[in-house]
Amino acid sequence: MARDPRYDILFDQVRIGPVVAKNRFFQVPHCNGMGYRDPSALATMRAVKAQGGWGVVCSEQAEIHPSAEICPFIELRVWSEQDVPMLARVADSIHQYDSLAGLQLCHNGMNAPNLYSREIPMGPADLPVFSVFNDPVQARAMDKQDIRNLRRWHRDAALRAKRAGYDIVYVYAGKLFGGPMFFLSRRFNQRTDEYGGCLENRARLLKELIEEVKDAVGDSLGVACRISVDEMIGEEGFHAAEARDVISHLAELPDLWDLTLSSWDNDSQTSRFVGEGYQEPYVRGVKQLTTKPVVGVGRFTSPDLMVRMVKQGVLDCIGAARPSIADPFIPEKIREGRIEEIRECIGCNICVSGDHTSSIIRCTQNPAMGEEWRRGWHPEYIRAKESDARVLVVGGGPAGLEAAMMLGRRGYEVALAERGRELGGRLIHERRLPGLSAWGRVADYRIGQITPMTNLETFFESDLSAEDLLSFGFAHIVLATGSSWRRDTVARNMLHAAPLEGVECFTPDDLMAGARPKAKQVLLYDDDHYYMGGVLAELLAQEGYEVTLVTPAAGASAWTFNTMEQHKIQARLLEQNIIIRANRTLARAQAGHATLACTFTGREETIEAGAVILVTARLPLLGLAKALRTREADWADAGIKSVTVIGDALAPGTIAAAVWSGRRYAEEFDTTPDPDALPFRREVAALLPFDFSAVMAHNPQR
Repeated sequence: MARDPRYDILFDQVRIGPVVAKNRFFQVPHCNGMGYRDPSALATMRAVKAQGGWGVVCSEQAEIHPSAEICPFIELRVWSEQDVPMLARVADSIHQYDSLAGLQLCHNGMNAPNLYSREIPMGPADLPVFSVFNDPVQARAMDKQDIRNLRRWHRDAALRAKRAGYDIVYVYAGKLFGGPMFFLSRRFNQRTDEYGGCLENRARLLKELIEEVKDAVGDSLGVACRISVDEMIGEEGFHAAEARDVISHLAELPDLWDLTLSSWDNDSQTSRFVGEGYQEPYVRGVKQLTTKPVVGVGRFTSPDLMVRMVKQGVLDCIGAARPSIADPFIPEKIREGRIEEIRECIGCNICVSGDHTSSIIRCTQNPAMGEEWRRGWHPEYIRAKESDARVLVVGGGPAGLEAAMMLGRRGYEVALAERGRELGGRLIHERRLPGLSAWGRVADYRIGQITPMTNLETFFESDLSAEDLLSFGFAHIVLATGSSWRRDTVARNMLHAAPLEGVECFTPDDLMAGARPKAKQVLLYDDDHYYMGGVLAELLAQEGYEVTLVTPAAGASAWTFNTMEQHKIQARLLEQNIIIRANRTLARAQAGHATLACTFTGREETIEAGAVILVTARLPLLGLAKALRTREADWADAGIKSVTVIGDALAPGTIAAAVWSGRRYAEEFDTTPDPDALPFRREVAALLPFDFSAVMAHNPQR
């Protein structure tokens, strides 16, 4: 198909100092939980982005010196020449597809607790580190020699980036990760010397770092400055007016301006709170302050919005982190006229959770993310079929849709049986909950892909029995029958069911199916800790119920700390007059009352509650699987060679886990995995020469 000429402007070349990007698609720096630990996995993931058509593909932040490292987060390092070969592997992989490779140099400053290096953190003032986990570490105020050292370290890191083959290097002053931003922000910069006080002084360090890097590599590498345009706390912090003044002051110094919000949770807000293009009000007008190209983000997935941002002079380059994770091939799909094939980011931030848990990145929409090297998965391609086997997939939820779609792409004959009248499984109802409409894209994309497949047929209202499955003649059966919420208090904190007598009890399934309590005063007990408890509390409050959310955790929807939205969720619940009783379990409930127990002391208290909503654990729906297992002796005569349970029916989890499970089935179908072999590749660091006696010579025994 030909590209729609409306989108031609997105494929204009963009000059970034001495280098030229082939188009306006700019994969901005984003973390991924791989960093220095998984170099080949990281290189392959970035290479797939380049293959997908991004004109610029950047690294995550690369720590330039051990005086500012953010363990336990796993980022890149450019501390010494020892890091250059690994960094070169990433750059080389990006260059395979004619994309520019960018390295985001970063000195984390007061964001760095230095738990690995044990160096004393540095910043503009003597203050506690501004770290994610509130580490009991304090930074010391930098003196003039510290600043001279920092300038030298930045210069040396830029030269290493050049030797590693990068085309663009960053000076990072954003999100309260890049150390220079602590100097820009008046709430952290309490200095009285030439690096503090007025805005020009607070911007001095940033100016010097850009000048140092330009002097070192500016003849051959583009030098970008990533800066946050608002801390979103008013004049107490670095705000929009000051950001524009700084950009005006340094307008022509860098070769590109990369605009963000601060901090990370504001820059990468979830779809529960903001829509596509949400950063436009903060970046509009910045381009008029400089002749250099400007890149910004906003979870862009619509090519029409991208075009408008360029034509209206808001941005020169369309920046993306999360959309490039959900679909690394967005540029190619636009270029080839395949708009309908874009896997749109749903803004759930499950990708971010990998970084916060020091685990490899994952994506709800793109199950191949993070698996490109480890398992050889690709977001767009999968190997052809290896037999003429016919497969029946039972269940049209996230796991079943993914398995059916990818089996269909391989060329197998697939039947998808859904007991209801609509595909989507749990998403049918969850997408209708407050703030979760974008999550429906998971189903929409897969339905759109399987609909035209001639080798895949969908059957609705197919409430199948074991006898049915034995009679159909399919050699392989996939059971993606999902799960249901428990109707008791059993979950993480209670492994026995608390007595609930004489009180209305509801599960999330009940509420999503339309059932409602008769009593207006309800207690919602959340021992799940992800999104469901908070979303249902919000739903009920909007419908006029008086809601008390009780949780054994320290706050509502506690796990969403990892998706950077817990504080926003808690604020929204409080704004809707929902009472939150944290660190409490539901000990028992009876007509009109519930007894709570403190998770620390066991001390009990009684509150009024006319109904109880239980958001606890889920049980896999295995009735069909068990019935089929009881007939295993009949499988051979029926031509059945395998029966496999996937997704929530195997083990209830996130939507991302269900989609991943479906992809794994399709990838491994028609193979015989060795149960004793590692299911993926891993990279083990080479050992340096080691002389035990020499080491111990420094610690003589007495």
